[in-house]
Amino acid sequence: MSSRNQTIEESFVQAFVRSERRDRALFELGSPKRRGDFFNKLSHRFTSILDERFMKAIPAPNSCADDICKLLKAEGAPKTCYVMSSASNVGSQEVPLAEALLKVVGMGLPSIVSCIPGKLAYFEAEQEAGAPPRFILKRNE
Repeated sequence: MSSRNQTIEESFVQAFVRSERRDRALFELGSPKRRGDFFNKLSHRFTSILDERFMKAIPAPNSCADDICKLLKAEGAPKTCYVMSSASNVGSQEVPLAEALLKVVGMGLPSIVSCIPGKLAYFEAEQEAGAPPRFILKRNE
């Protein structure tokens, strides 16, 4: 596993986390002891953490990693991305986009795939019943 990329994580928070939640999110992501707290909050109340203005739900059926990869590429995603996840074997690493999506789609734990830092990401919420909510996060400015 690679070490965390603080620059990419900060770009994600600044772009997609609600302004009143950013300081806490940055603190939690930056602390090995508190990092899990950030993902735990995403598990149970992601709509109070993420800025819904930049969230576009991926309509069902949406459990195919290849289809989500195509959607992200159509939005300009490059071949490699950075993964943040509550699963330690998946998070804090830069990997090919298709590989990242194969790991996180359907994993059942909240995960973020940062495609273009601060501009384009994929978010999958925790699976509770049925398919987990899945979103493309995008900022145009």
